[in-house]
Amino acid sequence: MIRAALRSGQAQTGLPGADVNRSGELEVFVLVAERGSLSAAARRLGVSPSAVSKIMSRLEARLGVQLLQRSTRRLQLTAEGAQFYERGKRVLADLDEVELAVAGQGEPRGRVRISASSSTGQKLLVPLVCRLLERHPGLSLDLYFTDYVVDLVEAGVDIAIRWGRLPSSDVVARLLGRTGQVIVGSPAYLAARGVPRHPDELAAHVRLGWNYPREVPDWPFEVDGRRVHVDIGQVIRLNDGEVMRKLALQGAGLARLSVYHAWEDLRAGNLVPVLEPYNTGELEPIHAVYLGRPDRLPPRTRAVLDFLQAEVDLRYAERPPVLVPRT
Repeated sequence: MIRAALRSGQAQTGLPGADVNRSGELEVFVLVAERGSLSAAARRLGVSPSAVSKIMSRLEARLGVQLLQRSTRRLQLTAEGAQFYERGKRVLADLDEVELAVAGQGEPRGRVRISASSSTGQKLLVPLVCRLLERHPGLSLDLYFTDYVVDLVEAGVDIAIRWGRLPSSDVVARLLGRTGQVIVGSPAYLAARGVPRHPDELAAHVRLGWNYPREVPDWPFEVDGRRVHVDIGQVIRLNDGEVMRKLALQGAGLARLSVYHAWEDLRAGNLVPVLEPYNTGELEPIHAVYLGRPDRLPPRTRAVLDFLQAEVDLRYAERPPVLVPRT
């Protein structure tokens, strides 16, 4: 359909004629909106930016409205463009389902782009990739690992794995599980610097923290029935959870990690929990988030979401009482 749209001829200003490939134009428009630029969409299609620009101009002329606002820095959707994008995605998803049903192909097909933090990607997604593709061989995956929160539309992401409470937004979420938090240090670090017995003693320790905005910029504790917060410090700050885990293993300082990420290191004794009597015991939710109505998702996206919800194993992620005692 896209290739036919690229080959389509002159602009149409009245009712669509037989030579107008509306579905192909719609696919190109949705790709432009999701990639955020004509050039990015053109690279994905393997054509010149001018070819994509002509399709957009032809589409806007036929509809009689401006869908895109172009500038030298970026491309944005107009209000009409945003409406056309949301409805157009649903139309294309419905068309995919109809074609699959008529062709007798119940297997979802297509590319799914998934975003997650580096540590989540390595510990949660990577172990599931082979099983996912074995179950749905018609899928292909783009895995995009970054500890920064990405804009799903701007990055062209279908599904993002997010930790913590979700702010109000247009995304829809599926809960995958919950995990507790634990402050850990390596045996070598604790032998050299001592084991903190009270949150007040953290001033004498290196705390590994974040150098980008997070919802909780400090470490919470429960002391004598009240909640207290300790600043994460200034010595070592970073933006990658997996690097933080590795620095803690090397004895660089104390880190506050999820039980899920620290599980194997805790079990092996390579990391040791500290200050557990003051742990708040709060559980952090883990969601798979996406855009669009749940009943309008493309089969490929729905298949991945269903798989993640069924297969992500968080049985040990809350607070295993033997491994990480609270007292």
